[in-house]
Amino acid sequence: MGIIAIKNFSLILTVRVSIDYFGDKGRLRHNSCRIVIANIFKWQFRVKWLSAYIEPTTFFEMTRHFFAFMALLIAICSCETASDCCSQPVSATQTSIGITGDPADIQTTTSGGFVLMGGGTDVDQAFRWMIKKSGGGDFLIIRASGSTGYNNYVYGLGRVHSVETLLIDSREKAQLQQTGDRIREAEAVFIAGGDQANYVNFWSNTHVSAALDYLIREKKVPLGGTSAGCAILSDYAFDARNGTVTSAEALADPYVSQVSLSRSFLQIPLLKNVIADQHYAQRNREGRHVAFLARLHQDFGVNTPLGIGVDERTAECVDTDGEIVVFGEGKAHFLRPQGPAEICAPGSSLHWNLAGQAIRVHAYQGSEAGSRAFNIYQWPTVAGSFWSVTQGVLNK
Repeated sequence: MGIIAIKNFSLILTVRVSIDYFGDKGRLRHNSCRIVIANIFKWQFRVKWLSAYIEPTTFFEMTRHFFAFMALLIAICSCETASDCCSQPVSATQTSIGITGDPADIQTTTSGGFVLMGGGTDVDQAFRWMIKKSGGGDFLIIRASGSTGYNNYVYGLGRVHSVETLLIDSREKAQLQQTGDRIREAEAVFIAGGDQANYVNFWSNTHVSAALDYLIREKKVPLGGTSAGCAILSDYAFDARNGTVTSAEALADPYVSQVSLSRSFLQIPLLKNVIADQHYAQRNREGRHVAFLARLHQDFGVNTPLGIGVDERTAECVDTDGEIVVFGEGKAHFLRPQGPAEICAPGSSLHWNLAGQAIRVHAYQGSEAGSRAFNIYQWPTVAGSFWSVTQGVLNK
């Protein structure tokens, strides 16, 4: 009878602690440690109450087991952080910060495509374009800062199964298998604005980048981004690892430390040799964009670098067949150099004249219905206008 009582008591105690103080992955909820310690006294009184009904020898055994178990709990609760006790900190597993709609996974028929949005107010029509291509599946927002503002907004724009936001603000989170798995389940992914340096530092060569590559090359789902999210979609990126840079600074010296360029960790065939820039006309970024193009030829060996600059409240949507449609209030600008810059060197102002025809530029005004531009596989080689740079001054 005494042995049965000890086993039943240990089982009840273990089950209660497991339910109350451990999460669904078996990791201790550290904010509950104080509750564990408080309940030690409750359980101690229950043991004393049992002493009136159990013979002394049996009671001694129960008391010994009880306090041994309590000592183990106190040792666990004494950890300063979750990583002291567990293989992975609790915070590092919490990438999902909210979902609107059905949390169950669904599979739909998707078609690929890419959205380069210029920042500022989001473009409803571009999201509807993505929703249509998602087949009404699960729409995922990924970001390294911010909150769940896109969830209800996107959910209200069309028929989608769910809209969920993942906050992936460290390499630790980006390297979680479950983060990559959740991205792979999505039928559409949109990268929010923020700081592209964080995206490069946190996501490159992780489960996040591998999952996005899978969506691009195999599953073929629509992928988009705005502002910083747009910057990392192009083949090459202004990665902002040394902060931002103005057009005046970049033209005065294309090698100033803030002009930090790199090959993007996302490789989208449709955007090969492209470098994108955003908030284009609103922040006068045409000049720095030209400096970026000069550097691509000079330092990365790109014979014909291409530029896409998108205004705020504007989105360029590229279908898998290469057709470009521009939605929104502003313009999408497409830059194609006609040859390398005459002077592109550290400590010197950029000089890129080529008889006043250094860069051929085509600009397409967006609209609510969508304005067709051209096929990205066949960049225009005639018409448009020309830009040039004379001793660090952009001529348009």
